[in-house]
Parts: sequence; structure tokens; C-alpha cells
Amino acid sequence: MPTIAFVGLGSNLADPVRQLARGVAAIARLPRTRLVAASSLYRSAPVGVLARQPDYVNAVAMVETALRPEALLAALRAIERGHRRRRAARNAPRSLDLDLLLFGAQCRQGRHLLLPHPRLHLRAFVLRPLVELAPDIVVPGRGRARRFLPRTKTQRLHRLAQLPTP
Repeated sequence: MPTIAFVGLGSNLADPVRQLARGVAAIARLPRTRLVAASSLYRSAPVGVLARQPDYVNAVAMVETALRPEALLAALRAIERGHRRRRAARNAPRSLDLDLLLFGAQCRQGRHLLLPHPRLHLRAFVLRPLVELAPDIVVPGRGRARRFLPRTKTQRLHRLAQLPTP
């Protein structure tokens, strides 16, 4: 039975808009997965970063998938590696970052898979595009995503354009 999942995309290296467009195209080609929609692009300041680095470009993709969450996460990691993503340090600049935000209404606390994404409700660069795609989306265990938006109003976020989709 297919499940609706949401994937957060981010990049601040090597032409971030192009990286996100290529990332969404790669997600759309995943087996047993259909791209339903992609949000607008948003420019945001890096969060939790000590060293200076470029702003990020972020978006969220909605997919319908028959993959299990672990298989979807593994596929997302493979896409990142194909875009030369290195996981050298936490919050380091990224060519492409793909985060599994929500997988239906599932809650998981595994070693490599946490659902919903544990910081989803704290980040404007995730909440705004998520609510753009699904205005009434509920974050399992937390409630409606849009109710967290006021808490992120001090985070710098600027809508750029609609993400080109394949």
C-alpha cells in the first residue's frame, strides 16, 4: 500500500538551485515512488553553524511510495552520494542534503531513522515549504505543522521561486 512521505531538500554548494532540481528529478526516478509535488524554493541562513558558510536553498518534495521507510532513506542517501555529499562534520556545507521528514503517520526511534524528523517543527526552512504543500499536515506526536510557524518567525527565510519539476 503506497504511503505519502515528505522529503526535505537543501544545498549551499555547487549551484544550490540546480542541485535541488537534480535532487527532485532523482527522487522522481526512484522505484515504486511517484513525485506528487515539490514546494517553492526558499533561501535560508545556515542554522547551528559556527564557521561562516553560504546561505542554503531549501524545498520539500511530497512523494507517494511503496518503499519501506528504511529503503526510502537508503535511496535518499544514495542520491546524496551521487551528488558528492560528504558527511565529514555536523552542519557542514552540503552539495545536497535529503532528509526524510515524514512517512505517513509513522513514528520511529531507530539508530538511523527517526520519524518524524526530530527538528522538523523547529526549522522555518522545513515548515514553510511543508505547509505550502500540505496546509493541514499533522506532525505525528506534535500536531498541525502550521501551529509551529510563529515560533520560527525570527529565522531568516525568503521565498525564491517555484522549483522546476521533471
